Amino acid sequence: MKNILIPTDFSENAWNALIYGVSLFNKVKCTFYLIHVNAIKPYSGNEPTMFIPPEILEESILTESRKKLKSLLEKIQKLPSNNKHTFLTKAVYGFFTDSIKKEVLNNKIELIIMGTKGASGTKAISIGSNTGNVITKVPCAVLAIPEKTKYHYPKEIGFPTDFLLGYDAEIMKKIKDIILLHHSAIRFLYVASKGNGLSLDQLKNREFLKEYFKNIAYSFHILKEKKLDIAVQHFVETCNLDMIVMVAKNLNFIQRILIRPKVEKISYHTTVPFLVIHE
Repeated sequence: MKNILIPTDFSENAWNALIYGVSLFNKVKCTFYLIHVNAIKPYSGNEPTMFIPPEILEESILTESRKKLKSLLEKIQKLPSNNKHTFLTKAVYGFFTDSIKKEVLNNKIELIIMGTKGASGTKAISIGSNTGNVITKVPCAVLAIPEKTKYHYPKEIGFPTDFLLGYDAEIMKKIKDIILLHHSAIRFLYVASKGNGLSLDQLKNREFLKEYFKNIAYSFHILKEKKLDIAVQHFVETCNLDMIVMVAKNLNFIQRILIRPKVEKISYHTTVPFLVIHE
């Protein structure tokens, strides 16, 4: 049994993420926890002074959310039936990231699947703030699904790495499980920005990956590029990647690839799902 959390705001973007998750784990027994978080908004002095007791306001908001969740379940029931999948819903009122953390702990969540929708404009970052906060602040694997991504068989999975950090077998197992489930190939990318060779520690970490994935189709790729996000864009295009996986303990690496890139410079974050694994 796999426990998967899917936050929803009832948008097409969230529905697309749900469909992707259901399709990806089509053959796996799963409980999908669908949660809608009514985020607490900071008080603005410009708002009307009419006072509504917090408990009444919260109950009113949650009642409406529960109606929408019921409608969402009815929509899910129209999908092709799968007796391996169970869907549970919950509406909460609170801070978004804190609410997600609580659900992960209470329901032993193994994976969070979220739709991503980057902002528009020349200064926009690649993914929404909620997704970025969950990836960086919640100790749980996150699969981020761009709004324009439609599910298709993940034949090619990319793994950008600098080989600087050692890899834990339990972390790698989560990646291998996805690969084995879909008979995927994994492609490792190392960006040699300074042109120097690998250190002894880097060589050791690369050998671990070779040994761990020896019974799976894999390959190593080296690109010489000063900008990491541009190298990843080239990697996605040349290898025709269907998914990118990364390890969360290298937070700076994740921010440079997934969170900081500018929308106008790259496009992989709008087309390719990202799986970020935590320890």
